[in-house]
Amino acid sequence: MKEILSSKNTMMKELKKLRIKKHREAQQRYLIEGFHLIEEAIKAHAEVEWILINQRGIEEWAEWIALHEDERFIFVTEEILSSLSEVPTPQGMLAVVKMPDQEQGMSHHGRWLLLDNVQDPGNVGTMIRTADAAGLTGVVLGSGCADIYNTKVLRAMQGSNYHLPLFRLPLAEVIEGFQKNGISVYGTELNKEAVAYQTLPKQENYALIMGNEGQGVSRELLEMVDQSVYIPIVGKAESLNVAIAAGILMYHFL
Repeated sequence: MKEILSSKNTMMKELKKLRIKKHREAQQRYLIEGFHLIEEAIKAHAEVEWILINQRGIEEWAEWIALHEDERFIFVTEEILSSLSEVPTPQGMLAVVKMPDQEQGMSHHGRWLLLDNVQDPGNVGTMIRTADAAGLTGVVLGSGCADIYNTKVLRAMQGSNYHLPLFRLPLAEVIEGFQKNGISVYGTELNKEAVAYQTLPKQENYALIMGNEGQGVSRELLEMVDQSVYIPIVGKAESLNVAIAAGILMYHFL
């Protein structure tokens, strides 16, 4: 196993830049941390370029390392791993993964979740993970959404980004594509035209738009949807967290 023991190593300096979005986009790669996410990436045949392991990682995952070790594995010091990690206590294993090529167009059939300006990384990651669990076809992130390669988003997704396609596209164009193919598009808003979600039929093909934590779905997009829907509030809470609301609606359609 190759070793890098200096935090001043040129390669380590370049990898540290991946904590910042503009450098991730420039290098077209990102960091994932912890055994579970790395295992999910390898199972999904993601392009894992390097796997950095410190002494803790070697001790905790010795059997797994013995089965998988190849030229991608690099032993690093605790100091180096800490400089790359964004968690208080690094888990002993971190990987560098190449971003997937998304030139292939998305399908306008199936069950889709569309995110409009959802800014909280935890919400974005949780909704993608729930979409995976609910068997959705894919997720489209519109403008203003948190970067899916943000460390907090990656932790919240728990590997679901390797299980279903994710696209970053203008939602107005995506909605038009669904409607041209006869797919109903639903937007979440409480207004006089909205209907309670329980009244909607179960469907194998649909697109559901979830909006910004404070402002909801944009007016421009709401004017394009086939139907606005809402989730009735029984107690005294003013509203539901957007990720919770998305989970309720996605599972309703099953």
